Amino acid sequence: MDSLITKTQAIIAAVLMVLLILVIALSTIHLCVLLGHEVWKPPRFLIPVQDLVELFGYFLLVLIGVELLETLKGYIKKNALHARVVLEVAMIAVARKVITTEPSAVSGVTLFGIAALILALGIAFYLESQARKADQS
Repeated sequence: MDSLITKTQAIIAAVLMVLLILVIALSTIHLCVLLGHEVWKPPRFLIPVQDLVELFGYFLLVLIGVELLETLKGYIKKNALHARVVLEVAMIAVARKVITTEPSAVSGVTLFGIAALILALGIAFYLESQARKADQS
């Protein structure tokens, strides 16, 4: 029974990896098209700040996909999730939220929550790196 579950997990992980690669490739192409439209829109080669923020948000979204691919690759190779990679994905996702959020458009409580999340991720990343140093010693 364990063999069947292990094989099923491997097949599902492989299918997920192929699908994620497809999504990342299509997202990258979409980002290139969006950038091309922004660059060629009058005034040419000048992108308004709000459009830049949207492009950066989309860029970070593609980067999150790449980091998820790295996480999936690590899972397939070692059959375990690495906390560091998961924390990196979370940090990029929060950074994307911070970059794309207009502070005047959200409540103070939401901003406080985002700040608390950043602090928690920073502490978790620090603790993970300390644990890694201790393991290497």
